[in-house]
Amino acid sequence: MPHPSTLLGGLLILAAPAVMAQQFPVMELRAGFHRIEAEVAANQPNRMQGLMHRRSLGANQGMLFVFPIKERHCMWMRNTLIPLSVAFLDDDGKILNIEEMKPQTENNHCAAAPARFALEMNKAWFASKGLAAGIRISGVDAAPPPQ
Repeated sequence: MPHPSTLLGGLLILAAPAVMAQQFPVMELRAGFHRIEAEVAANQPNRMQGLMHRRSLGANQGMLFVFPIKERHCMWMRNTLIPLSVAFLDDDGKILNIEEMKPQTENNHCAAAPARFALEMNKAWFASKGLAAGIRISGVDAAPPPQ
């Protein structure tokens, strides 16, 4: 039988990814009557980490990226394991365009016009709710200021 300290060491190694998991603030957004629980990436390290290495995302969960400069931002899927849709939003939360993104790719998916935010959700979430360019996502005005 293995020594108890060996077992404990093995358990700590297995638990390490959970302990090291990035903690993001969470806020509520709305798309019409659809509630979104969005983790917020408002600083550069959080924006760089994004949803990398996640194995799942809840049905109405996503991530709101808050950018310091309004421009044609692009997203990619390096080390991202789940398929996602990204909506690029203007200052008021109006959807500029929505892009579908395949896991573990480095293709650029860019805003059609200068954007202040990007909202990532599970693949086809926006389409399944009938949401398209021109629809407003409310609540982005309460997002923390970008850093």
